[in-house]
Amino acid sequence: MYLGIDLGTSGVKVIIINRHGELLDAASAPLTVNRPQALFSEQDPAQWWSALNMAMQQLSEGPHLAQVCSIGLSGQMHGATMLDENDQAVYPAILWNDGRSQAQCVALEASVKNSRDITGNIMMPGFTAPKLLWMKEHHPKIFAQINKVLLPKDYLRLLLSGDYASDMSDSAGTMWLNIAERKWDESLIKACGLSLSHMPALFEGSQITGFLLPELSKKWGMAKAIPIVAGGGDNAAGAIGAGLIEPGQGMLSLGTSGVYFVVSDQYSASPENAVHSFCHALPMRWHLMSVLLSAASCIQWFAESILEQDIGVLMASLESTEIEAFHCQDTPYFLPYLSGERTPHNNPVAKGMFFGLRHTTTKLHMLYAVLEGVSFAFADGVDALHGSGTKASEVSLIGGGAKSPFWRQMLADVLNLTMVYRTGGDVGPALGAARLAQIAYLQSVERVGANKPHNAPTLSDICYAPPIQQKHLANGTRHAHYQIRRGVFQRLYQQTKDLL
Repeated sequence: MYLGIDLGTSGVKVIIINRHGELLDAASAPLTVNRPQALFSEQDPAQWWSALNMAMQQLSEGPHLAQVCSIGLSGQMHGATMLDENDQAVYPAILWNDGRSQAQCVALEASVKNSRDITGNIMMPGFTAPKLLWMKEHHPKIFAQINKVLLPKDYLRLLLSGDYASDMSDSAGTMWLNIAERKWDESLIKACGLSLSHMPALFEGSQITGFLLPELSKKWGMAKAIPIVAGGGDNAAGAIGAGLIEPGQGMLSLGTSGVYFVVSDQYSASPENAVHSFCHALPMRWHLMSVLLSAASCIQWFAESILEQDIGVLMASLESTEIEAFHCQDTPYFLPYLSGERTPHNNPVAKGMFFGLRHTTTKLHMLYAVLEGVSFAFADGVDALHGSGTKASEVSLIGGGAKSPFWRQMLADVLNLTMVYRTGGDVGPALGAARLAQIAYLQSVERVGANKPHNAPTLSDICYAPPIQQKHLANGTRHAHYQIRRGVFQRLYQQTKDLL
């Protein structure tokens, strides 16, 4: 059996699968985000470890944890976890949706003029490198204490095995990695006032980085010397969980953030469109990605912070109504830029907005507008990625937001693409982490030539696409309706972006 850990923004999720990839057990624990001032987004790394312990304790009460033979890791990307020589955090982890370091992005690109050629990306505040330059400039005494910089999931790795290590897919989002050559770039690291000694060792996602510490094996009732596998950033791991390992396969993730992801077997980039170009979690694989900073989190914000009502109840009310009922003047427009935006705007100070409210507008009209606005933002990102020449004809949907068939159909209609929702789509990154753990374990067994399982599965056997639960075909009439509204949506952003 194989265990996958996914350190998300809103919670830690841990799953156990068997050799056939079937989900045997799962546990989770919540996390909170701190926003001490405008543009800031932080978490306490100690909270991650507490949440993981809570989830592992839940699993230890079942029959499967003792039989796990390898562990894979996935997690939120870009977070700067800064540790001193005693592995203590010197500052809260600065998260992927933090926008404080725009000035440092400009400074880094001016300092390393070929940075876009090296990284395949525009320097953005969400990435790790500008965060460290911000720390150097605003908190020099704290910066001087930094001994290692780790990504969030790799902080958990350190506490699990004692190793400073990371994988290519997650490290690609730091802006310190040469994406084509899959190695650290010293010029970009030096530009942040750091050196290679501050960086973790690099591994492919399906390689073993260390072994579970004996005291944790004992605490959780697990076998000794369980391998810890490199794993991947949440998007790459989610793609592995959805079976995306071949060029041209596409995925759309509806989590806290939103991602459109297409696999490639060669490095390519389109930084001028704010499209991300990263390494995949498997060797000799890359991917292009468009990113929304706020996706399903917009629904959570509207339901909990504005209406103070249960999300599930609201969505059930919405989904009991025909989509066409909202194609009227009572439905406002919604700009989903609650945390700024990446693709295609690269604007950390972009704002959210409702526009077009009327006396007859109801909370369901507004909830519908939130889903529609996020869908339009996805469409802008999809168009930017497709403009690079890469396109997927069928897209797998994953993430918590993908549980809604109403929203899945809306996305198919807005994007004019076939959308496929697969079994287990809401545990994608954790499933991908577990699959990477399985690949690494089987490869290690094969190398030593001992106890190789009879009819051991191949890579495609392990990374199969989960069964289709529902397929959503685009409706041409609805697409035409959405195209008109999307035009207004786009003009609203352009005409209001400089007002605040």
